[in-house]
Amino acid sequence: MKPTQIEHIGIAVRSIEDALKFYENVLGLRCYKTETVDEQKVKTAFLKIGEVKIELLEPTDNESPVAKFIEKRGEGIHHIAYKTENIENDLAELSVKNVRLIDENPRDGADNMKIAFIHPKSAFGVLTEICQPKTNNN
Repeated sequence: MKPTQIEHIGIAVRSIEDALKFYENVLGLRCYKTETVDEQKVKTAFLKIGEVKIELLEPTDNESPVAKFIEKRGEGIHHIAYKTENIENDLAELSVKNVRLIDENPRDGADNMKIAFIHPKSAFGVLTEICQPKTNNN
């Protein structure tokens, strides 16, 4: 596996509306997209700084992974996502290396991405996402 860049940093928040006041009014960033990912029970908002995105994650259900994260740890950095060129090959390589995966196969994520997560226990406590932009054929 060879990531090409940090794609985004996911930040768990109770309210995207409240969080955007800080990111837009204080830091001067601009939200360019919001979307709800029903499968993950989360609403997202994306901001960009340089080539890196900030993904704000607001739970849409009290039983969602993001809601449980906030309940246990509070708001804050949820995950780091690395862009890759072939997510399927990378997952196979990680599996061979006995890396604990949350997702053995890619799934649809926000912002037109195919995503998969590496378990924090295999990444020194950091929830790690690998992602690849979807093409029109995928």
